[in-house]
Amino acid sequence: MHIQLATQYPENHALAVLIGDGDALSAGAEKLNTISSGYILGSLKKLGFKSAKGKVQILSALPDQPYTALAVLAAGDLAGLKGTDVESVAASLYHATKSAGFADLAIDMGGFPAEQVAHAMFALTLASYRFDKYFGAAKLDKAPSLKSVTLICDDVAEVEAAYAPLKAIADGVIVARDLVSEPANVLYPQSYADRIKGFEALGLKVEVLGEDEMTKLGMFSLLGVGLGSRKESKLVVMQWLGADDKSAQPVAFVGKGVTFDTGGISIKPAEGMEDMKWDMGGSATVVGTMVALAGRKAKVNAIGVVGLVENMPDGNAQRPGDVVTAMSGTTIEVINTDAEGRLVLADALWYTQDRFKPQFMIDLATLTGAMIIALGMDYAGVFSNNDELAERISEASESVLENTWRMPLPAQYEKQIDSKIADIRNIGGRPGGSITAALFLQRFVNNVPWAHLDIAPTAWTNEQRLPTVPEGATGWGVRTLDALVKAHYEV
Repeated sequence: MHIQLATQYPENHALAVLIGDGDALSAGAEKLNTISSGYILGSLKKLGFKSAKGKVQILSALPDQPYTALAVLAAGDLAGLKGTDVESVAASLYHATKSAGFADLAIDMGGFPAEQVAHAMFALTLASYRFDKYFGAAKLDKAPSLKSVTLICDDVAEVEAAYAPLKAIADGVIVARDLVSEPANVLYPQSYADRIKGFEALGLKVEVLGEDEMTKLGMFSLLGVGLGSRKESKLVVMQWLGADDKSAQPVAFVGKGVTFDTGGISIKPAEGMEDMKWDMGGSATVVGTMVALAGRKAKVNAIGVVGLVENMPDGNAQRPGDVVTAMSGTTIEVINTDAEGRLVLADALWYTQDRFKPQFMIDLATLTGAMIIALGMDYAGVFSNNDELAERISEASESVLENTWRMPLPAQYEKQIDSKIADIRNIGGRPGGSITAALFLQRFVNNVPWAHLDIAPTAWTNEQRLPTVPEGATGWGVRTLDALVKAHYEV
């Protein structure tokens, strides 16, 4: 869908105006209501319209007006709108009108601050996302009828300036959604690494480590996961040096990138296994975040590290009962080859803290089904060894309407991952499964301030949960991490 700005109403468009609580009208709605002798408020009263935020009412066009139809959008408290309020109502308008037969829509936001108009553009961009790359002509013909939206504003240049950093964040979210949506025969470790290399055009520095390099580093925890695959495992390192002092201590994000997870020898049930193409959702969030930071030229030094592997059953695959040695020197008894994400992250985390000495590390992973059982489908779990970092993540996620919930890391649960023949084992049984997975990861952060975000509940959705998040890949976490950096770590 094409989204543009204008200062004048484009003819032959449907028109949307905003109404607030208590029949308060936006400037555009007030003007139209006046010249139409009270048509808007009168029609809404006859229809019994209740002004609940995000609700949309379609009205017929008056014969002496240039618009083809009129949509009235309830926006709540017009005087107290926050950016996320504007996003919610603008995205709700998109969903209400996308299949209503309109080809072109104009939204009258005259009188609104440039920042609010920019958030409306941002919301429309995210709400209209579709992964239709593999649709044939017949399916493409069934696309929503709405092809363009024009936002009427007071000053196009001012809105464009306000939108520029939001566009970079939207680009990052869309990159993450696209990566998660791709099938595993298209997105595998090498092709994924190649895509990341393409973001060097934004100013990112990208390094790709292959199996030979990782073998020399002793990354046998990560490498073990990919033994059964014909696809070579990769570790991709992204650097954005946006601070004035390029040597300043960076922040670091680490992502699990299992491009397909059969479970390995501990193979998963066939039903639903197709969903395991998105077991690289944590890495997608890291890539999307780095794209966002580079795109908006964030004043921060940031590192993104993603471990890319494919977990397949094969004659060469890792077996339950095998013992591997991680880069840290820790020996790991592999009890279940389907608990592979933590094995990937163990080496990625150790490598990141050892090489870059970051201010903090945040890892993201679709790590455990237990997280879904604990928190349902709307919250990501946060585990952390640092209260300040955990609180900042919570504040950042709340500011962009991405839900998180802090979980405990009780030392007494460590005994569940003790091994009788190695330093540690990779699974601690069913009780507290998400907690023991996080305790496993904590062994590899070397006391660096760290948080683990288990995004198994939030990386993918089978139904629209927010107006800006359509069904499918969500790009969850890009906005939270960007907001965290912006609030506390840019210099």
